[in-house]
Amino acid sequence: MPEPTSLTPTTAPDPDAPSDAAAEVHRFRKQPVSFVRRSARLTTSQQRAWDDRRGRYLVEAPRAAARTSVDPGWRFDAEAVFGRRAPLVLEIGSGLGENVVAAAAQHPERDHLAVEVYTPGLAQTIARAEKQRDGQGLDNLRLLQVNATELLATALAPGSLDELWIFFPDPWPKSRHHKRRLVTPDFAGLAARALRPGGVWRLATDWAEYGEQMLEVLEAADDFRNAHGAGARAPRFEGRVLTSFERKGLAAGRSVTDLEYVRR
Repeated sequence: MPEPTSLTPTTAPDPDAPSDAAAEVHRFRKQPVSFVRRSARLTTSQQRAWDDRRGRYLVEAPRAAARTSVDPGWRFDAEAVFGRRAPLVLEIGSGLGENVVAAAAQHPERDHLAVEVYTPGLAQTIARAEKQRDGQGLDNLRLLQVNATELLATALAPGSLDELWIFFPDPWPKSRHHKRRLVTPDFAGLAARALRPGGVWRLATDWAEYGEQMLEVLEAADDFRNAHGAGARAPRFEGRVLTSFERKGLAAGRSVTDLEYVRR
């Protein structure tokens, strides 16, 4: 399998990197992650997209302690990766790519970065992207296969995001697994670090109890204000397409909680 080269970043020392990189890695690896690395079996079309076109879309982050870790000395340079300076939208947990591909196609003036650990999801996203713009693909889309908390904590420059999207994260419904949920007070602090003042954090879940937790976390976060008034749910974000995953939730009788917060 050929390895991508066009987007492989340099790992030159960064003067703003943490002084003790080993301690930084140790800290992340001691915390439970919000995802499980599932089977990476690809369909024929996904394998073709992965083999032939991932070099165009996938940014290979240098690793630290695990396959999804991020070397704490590495910085994601959006201007270098996209070849321009433009508003940057990050989607965490992009799944099969329905939302991020549609957004990148509809908004060529913005750059879109998708984080997903599931290889078939990334491959499907690449396949979708390659069909856009009359088969020319999307120059304003890049993918990362990393732990999102590490990306927000060290790899993204402070204030570098214009929008952050988290749509239908794993609800980890069992009480003993709640510690694995992505949206927590600590994570809100990481989001605040990465978003510029005035930047927007959009969230959606079809798990009612998790929606209540998200609302509680964001209402208590001093760095954010509710775009629709204290304690309010947001109307459905018109930029969020109705994915196959959401359809299944609706068919099962679950309602969707949308939230929208603005970085102070």
